[in-house]
Amino acid sequence: MGSFVELNDTLQITAEQGFPGDILDLKKHQEKPVTLNEVRDKVFEFHDKSNARIYHLAPTRVFLVHNIGGKWLYWGTIIVLEQTITWNGKEHKTSGKYKITKIYDPEYQIQLTKNDTAPGKSYF
Repeated sequence: MGSFVELNDTLQITAEQGFPGDILDLKKHQEKPVTLNEVRDKVFEFHDKSNARIYHLAPTRVFLVHNIGGKWLYWGTIIVLEQTITWNGKEHKTSGKYKITKIYDPEYQIQLTKNDTAPGKSYF
């Protein structure tokens, strides 16, 4: 008997799991790019990621990806400040806090998303 723990370099979350869609909105970003200054001092939270996951610890970067209906949209990089793994009697869930350290410009965001997602997972 043993345990399964996943090591992640990407925080891929839905709006329901805490993706800050009110700030990182693709349409608005393409019209007027969001800058790091707009989020520099904000701490964001994510919750209910399935399974026991460990994200790279600060100061190592983690990619921030918005999961929109199963499609991935890369936004930039973060540092994970805190992470918690809980057990509800049936399954593990991972939650935590993070700060955004880089926001991709719209053109780079499109290219990275197209080129670095698994086949069929790209938002574009």
